[in-house]
Amino acid sequence: MKTMWKGSISFGLITIPVRLYSAVQEKSLKFHLLHSEDSGRIKYERRCAKCDKVVTWDDIVKGYEYSKDHYVTFTDEELQALDVDSIKAIDVVAFVPLTDIDPIYFNKSYYVAPEAAGLKAYRLLADALEAEGQVGVAKVALRDKEHLATIRLKDDVFVLETMHWPDEIRPAEFEELGKNVEVRDNELKMARQLIQQLSSEFNPESFSDEYRIQLENLVERKVEGAEVTVAAEPAEEPTKVVDLMEALKASVAEAKKGKGAAPTDQTESAGQKVSAS
Repeated sequence: MKTMWKGSISFGLITIPVRLYSAVQEKSLKFHLLHSEDSGRIKYERRCAKCDKVVTWDDIVKGYEYSKDHYVTFTDEELQALDVDSIKAIDVVAFVPLTDIDPIYFNKSYYVAPEAAGLKAYRLLADALEAEGQVGVAKVALRDKEHLATIRLKDDVFVLETMHWPDEIRPAEFEELGKNVEVRDNELKMARQLIQQLSSEFNPESFSDEYRIQLENLVERKVEGAEVTVAAEPAEEPTKVVDLMEALKASVAEAKKGKGAAPTDQTESAGQKVSAS
């Protein structure tokens, strides 16, 4: 794996030299834009809006627009010289239970591996975190932005998860949620029964990206020259509206037949989609 950042973990007076690696490899198929007549690649140029010249990366600087069409520019050296602890360190400022953090804050995951000189301190922090059952809350600057982050232990390696700042989370304001609706006790009881029937241990290996798999198969067939036919879409039938209690009963019965299947799979296997009201 390619190192994307080098620095240290710091908490209290302890500094642990580490390297950062992306923990996720995007596997979605990426499409290029082509000219339909000759299959030539459509290119995007870095072109100056003023002089209309194509420019190289060496001719590009970072600029902040402080008012319409007015900028102040910065060199990489100026940005790196900012006196912020998180630029060269994963600055741990607190330790909290992971359950205290709402998943809406999490953004991207990275592996944090130790430099040889920091292995003992790395192991010490790992053992202490595991014994306490907590995660570190930290600040770290990556790619010209300071991030809130957590650092936790997974399979003997630290995982850094960058987080959104609180003011980046939009408030959930939906007028529909302000309307009063009556949920009857028997409906709640049946809904809880359905949840119980579908409850299981989380096993990520049991899930797969079905869209990507089918897309890869389609790519392979096209590469081999197979003719691909597109079936005509059937006329969309109006959604059947059924009583909420009846929908719950049917869902519980279906769940009992095949415990462990995802609810969407069960609905599709029944050959219909329902909208409960």
